[in-house]
Amino acid sequence: MNEVLPVIYLSGIVVFLTGLTIFILFQIIKTRRTENRFSKLQEKLQKERGTPQEYYDLGSLYLDKKLYVQAVKLLEKALKGKKQIEPENVALIYNALGYAYFSQEQIDLAIRNYKEAIRLYEGYAIALNNLANAYEKKQLISQAVETYEETLKYDPDNKVAKRRSEALKKRLVESS
Repeated sequence: MNEVLPVIYLSGIVVFLTGLTIFILFQIIKTRRTENRFSKLQEKLQKERGTPQEYYDLGSLYLDKKLYVQAVKLLEKALKGKKQIEPENVALIYNALGYAYFSQEQIDLAIRNYKEAIRLYEGYAIALNNLANAYEKKQLISQAVETYEETLKYDPDNKVAKRRSEALKKRLVESS
């Protein structure tokens, strides 16, 4: 029995390290693909005019890197070609633009873009959640609750909207 225990222990360590190695390799591959896409898009858009989709894709990559000023510029370029895109996809761009502004503490601009996204794509739960969050940041609690409730009309299982709506309702009751 004493001889089996070290073998089990070492086997566990080998399995754990193998799993960790595989996980790290997949992360490296994923990061390389993203960086490849990033550099190819960057090079292409520096040399020639791109499609709205390409500007949106590069803008999204900048958002992932938390480079919000650059993302705003690219997302605005994507909007210049919005006549070529379906309204639902334009709504995605406005939502991303709202997120970029929100991340820069430009809440009024964020709200304007979230509202435009919702106008173009009624029931866009992510934009509704983002709008409610922006209202919350501006201390517009009743509008935030109303917007979270609207999110729940379109997405009844939205955990963020449920949790935030309940918490804000409690705050409203306590302050009354």
